[in-house]
Amino acid sequence: MASSEDLRASDDDQALPFQLDALGVRGRLVRLGPSLDAVIERHGYPLAVARPLAEAMVLCAALATSLKYDGIFTLQISGNGPIRLLVTDLTTDGALRGYAQFDSWKLAVALGAGHNGDAPEGYVPKLFGRGRLAFTVDQGQHTQRYQGVVPLEGATLADCAHTYFRQSEQLPTGIKIAARRTSGDGTHHWRGSALMVQQMPEFDAGRIDVDREQREDDWRKAVILMASATETEMLDVGLPATTLLHRLFHAERPRLFTRRPFVARCRCSRERIDRVLRSIKREELDDLRDKSGRVAVKCEFCSTEYAYDDHDLDRIYASAA
Repeated sequence: MASSEDLRASDDDQALPFQLDALGVRGRLVRLGPSLDAVIERHGYPLAVARPLAEAMVLCAALATSLKYDGIFTLQISGNGPIRLLVTDLTTDGALRGYAQFDSWKLAVALGAGHNGDAPEGYVPKLFGRGRLAFTVDQGQHTQRYQGVVPLEGATLADCAHTYFRQSEQLPTGIKIAARRTSGDGTHHWRGSALMVQQMPEFDAGRIDVDREQREDDWRKAVILMASATETEMLDVGLPATTLLHRLFHAERPRLFTRRPFVARCRCSRERIDRVLRSIKREELDDLRDKSGRVAVKCEFCSTEYAYDDHDLDRIYASAA
């Protein structure tokens, strides 16, 4: 259980797990702020790309913190629309990152003349087209990687996630997502939030003696209460997460657990890039050379560029011999 000091902690970049014992439901409230700013503003994405990425990052954080794993949870959305790819991942120690690939011309055509530039409501079909949503859990080279893949079906990312849970025969799950860029004092900041509830197995919930009809009624109640949260409440920096959960579920007396913190941090390094280059034949690197003749590799996540001259390449390939 969380201590009183923990429950008074800042809501920024954290997940607050909770449990509704009366309904046999567990959940989490995720709120992201500075981590979204760090990722999105670094790339300067247009609003119509930035908001889907922000929503994908809070969805990734909500799903990852609902699992027990030691490694990397990755959410990837790919399609044939203006946004070709969104990737975001979270490590068990809370390192969060993400990036997007998109076609500027296709994006402008999809949004149309006179549009304010933001992603339209129900943007998935218009901005992603036909594609798929994939969840991957990678716990290292000596373990089997788990991946779940579903088609992009629905108007929102939450709809697509619901499709995954329905098709994968997981526990009944409800998710609500919100993300916006806010303005104030001449500055812009991103806020994102995800509220997730999940029906617990009868044994884990201590409800073996509860009949099926009652369990279904309890589940419907939990989903209705979750859905009653407004976007303003979810993104309100002045509304503590504990207050929001009490407002939504006060009659069920939610039990709150220790928060899970996040930080925007890329895992790229020169050593990692060395290993990647070492796996490629040296003569195939010519296409990566810049005007100065160096091989330049740019990290998609953090935009850090790693440059290698011939001396550097000699070192890399000598160590592979």
